[in-house]
Amino acid sequence: MTQAKADTALDAGRAEFYHDLYRKMLLVRRFEEKAGEAYAQGKIGGFCHLYIGQEAVAVGAIAALRDDDYLFTSYREHAHALARGSPAREVMAELFGKVTGSSKGRGGSMHIFDAGRNFLGGHAIVGSHIPIAAGAGFAIKSRHTTQVAVCFFGEAAVNIGAFHETLNMAALWKLPTIFICENNRYGMGTALDRAAAVYDVAHHACSYDMASETVDGMDVLAIHEATKRAAHLARAEQLPTLIEARTYRYMGHSMADPIHGHYRTKEELEEQKKLDPIDRLERRLLDAGLATEGDLATVDSDVMAEVEEALEFAEQSPDPAPEDLYLNVCRD
Repeated sequence: MTQAKADTALDAGRAEFYHDLYRKMLLVRRFEEKAGEAYAQGKIGGFCHLYIGQEAVAVGAIAALRDDDYLFTSYREHAHALARGSPAREVMAELFGKVTGSSKGRGGSMHIFDAGRNFLGGHAIVGSHIPIAAGAGFAIKSRHTTQVAVCFFGEAAVNIGAFHETLNMAALWKLPTIFICENNRYGMGTALDRAAAVYDVAHHACSYDMASETVDGMDVLAIHEATKRAAHLARAEQLPTLIEARTYRYMGHSMADPIHGHYRTKEELEEQKKLDPIDRLERRLLDAGLATEGDLATVDSDVMAEVEEALEFAEQSPDPAPEDLYLNVCRD
């Protein structure tokens, strides 16, 4: 795991921006904690994959994008939807399978869509969405707009043929796409030695003619700056970029997986928490005099109130009507 570099001083003129990043990361953390509780209580069905520890990647990257850019994610997408601006109440209602959810209760935890915000999933099959993102990049190029298609995926997806095929096409066709590998160290079903090998695959995948960058995924400002560079390259020259964000997730693969025990120790987990992205930005804000402990406590209180309201909204929302099951069925 790459160790964090010394953090640079914050710019006082960007205090509002830093506070927004802090609030969004905290919203993701508190939302995921509450979702975990609700799942354990049997209120959320199916699978539930939490994002706790990785908040800097989704929040930092999406903050560098425009509202009309397209976003594609895998099944660990609650954070990306929240960072994109989907209301917490709609995301929580979707986890509960309620009609008030962002996908009208049909998607659940792994298939969150918000078409109005160009947030196009939520894809459960590993690596399946990577070529779809390239397709969006091809559409952007064909329409001659300055949008960007951004695709988030885990490191295990680099073992899928579609990953390599898509990067090859994106490079050959010069598509305005950004591929962000959220390298959280443990691909599904892998052990540490295989995860280390995956690092190399992600890092060297750009034998294709495209820009690539490895960044500290536990630093929200580092991932933001890397994505901003990639977005500029895509808009100005219609060229793709692969970003490998080296991050760490504190939870198991899904709620069915123990936090530690199968493939890592409690000691390793506690050591990695010293690099917590939220704590890290908090310390920087305090050290720079851009916030007080009271200010940050107020943010946490406000975020908790928002998450509690989202939970109440989800619990009180109606289930989809049985006949809605057939709304998207094609009939001759």
